[in-house]
Amino acid sequence: MVSAATSSPTLDRRDAHAPASHPASDGATSANDTGARIDIRGVDHWFGTQQAPLQVLDGVNLSVAPGEFVALLGPSGCGKSTLLRLVAGLETATRGTITQDGTAITRPDPSRIVVFQDPTLYPWRRVRDNVALGLQARGVLGKERQRVDEALARVGLSEFADAFPHQLSGGMAQRVALARALVNDPRLLVLDEPLGKLDSLTRLAMQSELVDLWQRAGFSALLVTHDVEEALFLAQRVIVFSPRPAKIVAELRVDLPYPRHRGDARITKLRHEALRHLGLDASW
Repeated sequence: MVSAATSSPTLDRRDAHAPASHPASDGATSANDTGARIDIRGVDHWFGTQQAPLQVLDGVNLSVAPGEFVALLGPSGCGKSTLLRLVAGLETATRGTITQDGTAITRPDPSRIVVFQDPTLYPWRRVRDNVALGLQARGVLGKERQRVDEALARVGLSEFADAFPHQLSGGMAQRVALARALVNDPRLLVLDEPLGKLDSLTRLAMQSELVDLWQRAGFSALLVTHDVEEALFLAQRVIVFSPRPAKIVAELRVDLPYPRHRGDARITKLRHEALRHLGLDASW
């Protein structure tokens, strides 16, 4: 994966009930055959409450191409994280279908790994042992132990393999969480604001590291974020949602090469477009 296409960024305004489906930009990944294809069709979702059912998703149609990086952007509480949970197989949609490579998603699967805002490391386990959890749970740690060291090397933490979580910075702890995901060779990485609790400088550095990991590994990525600039810096497409119940109101194609630069006038233009669709003053 070298870069996305270098043509000028464009904005597609799509009906909320029309499927959004695009292949990954040319040259975006050198290993996109390792990424999963995700198709979301006609998804509605309600939560049961004591008063009345609460609808959180309304007619969501979206596709993620193999090896593509897609960001979901929308108001707090609109239903973005709920959609991620449905894609991960942690919950089942009230209505509609979600498939991975043509097969219905009905339960969690090691090919789809979720990285949350809180890295949730076990404090009594060393870094190496935290990373090994997925392999251990699947009963393959004995024969694939070397993958733990490989995953730690990919996130630059080989020297901290024997450290405990309390000895790590916030950014390092989140890198451990990423290594724990990557050790399973996921075909889809589901990212629920994984950088949300980091300080601004660490967050900027981790954004670059996440792009690098995605480029080298070739997995598909679906990211939830409230940060417009983060979405535009990381993703090839940004899907903008309405307030709850969430509908897709716009799609931004970010046809810019990596690494991206926040001072790029094309990023600024897309930022204004995203803010406009979020109902915010585009002069921010």
